[in-house]
Formats: sequence, structure tokens, C-alpha cells
Amino acid sequence: MNIFRLTGDLSHLAAILALLWKIWKSRSVAGLSGKSQLLFALVFATRYLDLFTTFISVYNSVMKCIYLICSWGTVYLMYLKFKATYDSNHDTFRLEFLLIPVAGLACLVNHEFTIMEVLWTFSIYLESVAILPQLFMISKTGEAESITSHYLFLLGLYRALYIVNWVYRYYFEGFYDFIAIVAGCVQTALYCDFFYLYITKVLKGKSLKLPA
Repeated sequence: MNIFRLTGDLSHLAAILALLWKIWKSRSVAGLSGKSQLLFALVFATRYLDLFTTFISVYNSVMKCIYLICSWGTVYLMYLKFKATYDSNHDTFRLEFLLIPVAGLACLVNHEFTIMEVLWTFSIYLESVAILPQLFMISKTGEAESITSHYLFLLGLYRALYIVNWVYRYYFEGFYDFIAIVAGCVQTALYCDFFYLYITKVLKGKSLKLPA
């Protein structure tokens, strides 16, 4: 644990809580991609199976539980409680275009060919592209609400901080995980255009509009 890892975790948590707050306060999931939220819930479900087999620390276990509860809670709110406000007409990204390649890659490129390790690797690869349905949805509608923009920015910040964390760990501990680093860099790269628009428009009080 270091300051970059901790800040990244807090940014990730802030993103999730901001999204839940937005949904609960507005009683609406308009503008949000249920497919992205479903993918994130699947990411946590496959990554944190070791919650039942391995204890690392109280902090680690608590954060895993929070991510699992919040991610699946978001899926529940989107597909059940506030289903009437869900814009499925614009949330049309084909999930099989992500799930099939990611599953195949996880089986081929992993640290060890065991069920737990392959599922962990699957979650790492899937997280790197899980935001694509949300970005695709925004590109179709041409605009994102401010709270949705804040949510995406915090997610991108979380990944960017994790890259700094990996640099820190390699320099001071000699540790690195090639799979996590490459997947994290891919995920961060997907946010680059969004970061620029967020900084130049949203922070100045303007509506964020993405090119179609």
C-alpha cells in the first residue's frame, strides 16, 4: 500500500458512490449504460472470489465487499427498481464483442492456468474495456450529464493513479505485473479524449458533448 494506491482506491470508491447518489437522488438511470454497469459487476464478481479463501487485511476485505455490493446494487437499480428510466434504445453496444475476446485472451495469456487465476485475469482484461458501452452510449446521444461526467472522470483518475502506483512499486519494491499494467494502460487510454473534454468544458460549467 502506498499513497497512489490509496488515492486510486478512494477515487474508485468516490466514482461508485457518486453514481449511486445520482441514481437515488434523481430516481432515474437516464444517460447511464446498464451494460457497462453489468460488466463492472462481473469484473468484481470474478476478481474477488478469493474473498472466501484468502485474507489479506481488513481494509482489503472491506473494500472488496463494498465494490461487490455497490456494483450489483447499481445493476439492480438500473434493471429493476428504475427500469422505466433506462434508455435501452441508446445502450446498444454488443457485449459479446468484448466478452468473447476477453475470455479467450484470459485463457491464453495468464500467470497460471487455474480457475482462480484465469478468472482473475479475465476480470483485469474485462475492466480495461468495460467502460466502452458507456462511452458508446454517450457518443450516440452526443451529450453526458455533469454527474455522469464526474463519474467517468473519477474512474479514469483511479486508473491513472494505479499506473503511478505500479511505477512506484517497480522503483521501490522491484515488483510489477505485466498483465495488470498493460490492461490498465489500455483502460486509461480510453479515457484520454474524455479527460480533455472534461477539463476544458465540464469544469468550466459547460455541457459535455462528445463527437458522434
